Order: sequence, then structure tokens, then C-alpha cells
Amino acid sequence: MPLTSHRRLTAGAAATLVAALAAGLAPATTAFAAPAPAPAPASASAAPVVAEAPAPDVDGIVAALNSAMANGAPGAMARFTGPDGVESLTAGVRDRATGAPMDIHARFRIGSVSKTFSAVVLLQLVDEGRLELDQPVNRYLPGLLPDDRITVRHLLTHRSGLADYTNAMFADTVPGFEAVRNRVFTYQELVDLSLSEPRTTEPGVAYRYSNANFVVVGMLIEKLTGRPVERAYERRIFKPLKLRDTSYVHPDTRIKGLPVRGYLHPDAAGEPLVDSTEQTVSWAQSAGAVISSPADLNTFTSALMRGRLLSPETLEAMTTVTPTDTTGTRFYGLGLRRYDLSCGAQVYGHTGTVQGFYTYAFSTRDGRRSLSAVANTSNHGAANTALGGTLEAAFCGPKPAAVASARTASGAATADAAPLPAERDLPERH
Repeated sequence: MPLTSHRRLTAGAAATLVAALAAGLAPATTAFAAPAPAPAPASASAAPVVAEAPAPDVDGIVAALNSAMANGAPGAMARFTGPDGVESLTAGVRDRATGAPMDIHARFRIGSVSKTFSAVVLLQLVDEGRLELDQPVNRYLPGLLPDDRITVRHLLTHRSGLADYTNAMFADTVPGFEAVRNRVFTYQELVDLSLSEPRTTEPGVAYRYSNANFVVVGMLIEKLTGRPVERAYERRIFKPLKLRDTSYVHPDTRIKGLPVRGYLHPDAAGEPLVDSTEQTVSWAQSAGAVISSPADLNTFTSALMRGRLLSPETLEAMTTVTPTDTTGTRFYGLGLRRYDLSCGAQVYGHTGTVQGFYTYAFSTRDGRRSLSAVANTSNHGAANTALGGTLEAAFCGPKPAAVASARTASGAATADAAPLPAERDLPERH
């Protein structure tokens, strides 16, 4: 039966929660924080604030979390911030072994949302005059790439043509993961894996998502700062924004503090989930090895959109996007996705996939509203697509009664309102 959202846990509701936990599943719950502080005045270059933005559809967010669980995720959670405060919702479990319920304060691997962190650091170096977007990568990393036409901008927009080495690495999902779970790669080894495959497009011609692009971004950051990428994240983003739950711990395998455990679906149907929580994520590094929490992701995307991390000119460049598909709703800028939702809202952020975790982290262009959502599974695209439903519910508000009543018992939408399949950040078999 579908899970429900409780605004307050009364004694009776608490008893229901205990019973649900005994069954191995926690119902979706919601908690309210104090109203968010008033935003700083927008600069002249900022996009105008859209009047009368709809309140989030809490029931719709709960339905999306339930649907992610119905499609294979042991647990899921979402956190929405807006002018009226904070909505925090959790469902299911963060640890299948202990039955511990999903916890909105827990930390998890954010996968390719890391790319936006890496892009911000590199664009700060652009602001500082230490590199130029339209200069060849080989100007800063001599001899690294076989084509001097590949520019820094091509990396950040996934238009370099560098092959994504993860397609071969994870062609067999679980064996591929186990082969690299504890391995430590150098950046050069990852670039060599990419260069051993044919390029996917001529530089600048077409969007072709590739983790190799952001491996090279990490190399640029380390070359220009003279420090490990971890230090650049800390000094330029984590500490200024007080992101206390966010870290880059490569090659340590642990998620410190209170962790969400991740569960990887094998390729063969019916095989047991694989606990993929501990790994080096060395196969991704600056393309996907950051760990964070829902609150920190809300803070990061909101701060970015409000201009706290980049100059107005560079933020404008980052949010200038081109299509990634033919739907007219999905776009990519500089290490940043834009999704155009059914109500006309445009949200900026990134999706993330790493073994055992799906993540969404998006904000409106004015930074006044933000959503982060995670489900602790992967290699099961239906769960990823379902989790993406939190965006429509959070930013577009309640659907008309006819649409809302069409949700199935599992919390999923009917075929008439089926969401687009989630964009894939890693190869998947389901």
C-alpha cells in the first residue's frame, strides 16, 4: 500500500511508524524547519523573480518517493527550501541490515552532482584570469589531448568528443564495480582509458555526456591551483558556504558520520542487491566523488544561483544552455543542467548516479527555491525516473484534481502523465 506523509508524529502516528519499521519499511514523513531567511537583494544582472510561485505539492513529492521505492529503492528522501520555509520528507530505510529509517540528516554519495562543484571551482579560476574558456586544454596541460581544438568550454559542456570510459568499465554492472571498488586510479590512467576508445564527435559539434571531461577538469584545477582538488573544494566552496556535511574523501572508502547505505541492482533480475556504500570512487574523482547531505545541497545550489560563488558574467555563461535531447525540456550549460518543467518553471542543477545512489539537486534561477532528493539504489532506471518526479511536485505545485487522483496505488503516475526517462550519468542495464 502507498506510504503517506505525516506533518506531525502524534502518539498514534509514532505507533504506526514503529509498526512500519518492524516490517522493514518506514513511511514517508515530513518535518518543518523555521522559515528560511529572506534572500539578499538580487543584482541587476540576476533573472527577475517569478511572482506567486506555487507552494510545493507535498503529496506529489511523497508520491515520487513512494514510486522510487516501488521501483526498487530501499529508501528515498527529499528536502525543499523556499520563502515559506523547509519541507523535509523521508521514506523507507537508509540501512537494510539494521532497518534504520531514512534520515534527512544522513550523508550520501552525490555522483555527478560533483560535476557542478568542479565546474564552479574552474569557473572561479576563470574569474581570476587564470584560464580562458575558449582556449585549448593543451595550453594548460601540454600534450594531454590528441586534438588542440578541444577547449575548456568543450569539457564543461560535454562537447569535447572524449569517450566515456565508464561505458566499458561498467558494461557488466556488478563485476565492473567490484573490479574498481577498492582501486585507486591516477587522473592520467582515466584519461588513457578514454583515449583508447574512438572519439564520439568532433570538438564542439554535439553534446555527448562523458565522465572523462570532468576528469580533465580536475586535472586543470590541480595544475592551476597547485593543490589537490579536495583542497580547492574546501577552500572555495565547502568552508565559505559552511557545508559541514560535504566532503571529498578520495581514496578513503567510508562515508563518515551518519551514512545512507547504497544498494546496487545486479544486471540479472532476481539477484540480491549489492551493498555498494564503501568504495574509493577513484574511477570518477572530480567527476563524481563528492559526499553531501540534502541540506548542504540545497545551500549549494541556492548560493550558486544567487551569485555567491561566481561573478555575474561567469554565472551567465554557466547558465547559458543548449539542448541535450529533442524534448525541448532538457539542456546543459557549463557543468550544469537546466530542466524546463510542465508549469513553465526552469530549474538549474545536476543529476547524480553512483553505485547505490540516485541524486537530484536543483534550484530556481533566483535561488529562492531549491530541491534535493536521493534514493539509495542504482542500475534501476525506473527508480531514477520516479525520483525525478520530485522536481515537478516541488516547483510546479499541486496538479489539477483529475491528474492527482490518477496516481496509482504505488504512488507512480499513470501513462497519461508519465515522466520522461531519467538522463543517465552512468551506463545502466535496467
